[in-house]
Amino acid sequence: MSKRFNDRHAIVFGAGALHGIGNGSAAATLFAREGARVTLVDRDQAAVDACLKLINDEGLSGLSVTADVTRTEEIHAAIHTSEDEFGPIDILHNNVGILRQGGVIAETEEDWSLVLDTNLTSAFRTMKQVLPGMVKRQSGVIVNVSSTAAVRYTGYDYAGYSASKAALNQLTVVTALQHAADGVRVNAVMPGLVDTAMVRQQLGALYDDEETLIAERAEKSPIKRMVSPWDVAEAALFLASDAASQITGHCIPVDGGLSMQVGIKPRTSHEEPV
Repeated sequence: MSKRFNDRHAIVFGAGALHGIGNGSAAATLFAREGARVTLVDRDQAAVDACLKLINDEGLSGLSVTADVTRTEEIHAAIHTSEDEFGPIDILHNNVGILRQGGVIAETEEDWSLVLDTNLTSAFRTMKQVLPGMVKRQSGVIVNVSSTAAVRYTGYDYAGYSASKAALNQLTVVTALQHAADGVRVNAVMPGLVDTAMVRQQLGALYDDEETLIAERAEKSPIKRMVSPWDVAEAALFLASDAASQITGHCIPVDGGLSMQVGIKPRTSHEEPV
């Protein structure tokens, strides 16, 4: 049976699945189901192996590689290993992201720098490594995972995260337009209030319990439920597919309408410097 990504090599950065399905592991799984040769990359060996096991359990195969996206040499090594195994990269999927709580007053410079390096500069690094081959072949697709926090205030105070994702959107746009005539498409997916293990872990301290976290985030969405990693992955796969051959330079919300509504209240009324 023909599948969307037969004979294509997809590399997914941030594919770990140690604490359940996340955006990256969902995308990697769907790429594999659709016939792609998939390289899974994460800085945590156990996490990337867990994702590979999910894929193997479905009778599919892939390659797991460890790399810290804040280190250029590790990205280079991961890409070299993946291309040795599966050939040139056809699809680059950037899903790495962290957040730290705090607005401008409360967020430390160290956290600000770490968040921007991880969420923004990592995509610059991976694209810098992969783009030359795509341009030479006149073919390739890049999908970056951004956030609705790039374009709207979602009620949470995390200045570095929001700034990094806003910059990632514009990096997506300028790269797409620069290389549109080279046969390379670049787009971003902007998840809304998504339900992942990372979100529950990093925002859990703001809530009395996990049930309250889930209920409040679901209530903020116009469709009254959180975004699932599979929702994000399906959008990413569409953008990577031939069905989206005329779509480039766009940052597409997957948020249940969240980015279209106004009047979201902050969870806190003030900050204390740290």
